Amino acid sequence: MKDLFFQDFSPMLLSEAFNPFTSKSYLYEMKYDGIRALLFVSSKSFKIMSRNHQDMTLLFPELKEIQSLVSDKVIFDGEIVSFKEHKPSFLELQKRLHIKKSPRIMEMANTHPVVFVCFDILYEKKSLVKKSLIDRKKTLNKYKNTSFFFKASIFDDGIKLFQKVKKLELEGIVAKKKDSLYEINERTSDWIKIKNLQREEFYILGYSYHENTPFVSLYLGEERENTFYFVGKVSVSKKKILSVLKKMPKRKKSCFQDFRDQSVIYLSPKYRSLIEFLEKSSNGKLRHPVFLNLVDFD
Repeated sequence: MKDLFFQDFSPMLLSEAFNPFTSKSYLYEMKYDGIRALLFVSSKSFKIMSRNHQDMTLLFPELKEIQSLVSDKVIFDGEIVSFKEHKPSFLELQKRLHIKKSPRIMEMANTHPVVFVCFDILYEKKSLVKKSLIDRKKTLNKYKNTSFFFKASIFDDGIKLFQKVKKLELEGIVAKKKDSLYEINERTSDWIKIKNLQREEFYILGYSYHENTPFVSLYLGEERENTFYFVGKVSVSKKKILSVLKKMPKRKKSCFQDFRDQSVIYLSPKYRSLIEFLEKSSNGKLRHPVFLNLVDFD
């Protein structure tokens, strides 16, 4: 069998739950709002791979300092994270993702450095994936925290941790079975993410769809100082909502202050929908919106 250190594989993925819980069979970690990555590190080599097999080594040159921590071949699993005001910020991290030119990358590495938050180790001289999570954590603990590498903290009460995360307005928590093996290329119920989601009502100010697709896109807006602004769109099943949308009063022109699209069927600002989302970006757009239900519709 080919040595794991030289294989191209995806990291173990998580299932999802909606309510936090506490169990002696699990340990709990904060969920950092970053980019999942595997670090392949040795004294002679360093490579950063995304969960989708993209080589990101050149994007984050500051993380190469992690190479000084190892004396042999190691694979770390974790998140690349940017911090703003001492809190993880995916919006801050996005500033780093679209830069392609080396001088600018190096400049941003100095002015907006990232951190690798490590929560697992899959390899140290040999594969560790058949060892339990607790045993892998013991191996990981041998590596010291630095300014660019630190180990995720472990908690034993998932409910209390989730309450803390909500208070701090962080992304959520992860529950992991203590005896779980590392399942490469798999999504497993041994690791469970519980997101700290927000809910808010937004106006449905337009929709669009294609006959050969099962979904309708709703165009959402919010009112600020008597003006409607576009906050994003969300997909909903045609069967669930199209007949209802067709009953809503139409408009010839968009009532969005900042959005126009000829393919959209525009609606009067009369009806709203309840949307669940992770956060709003700095320009007011919703991240990961999910439609829950209609509001104010007879």
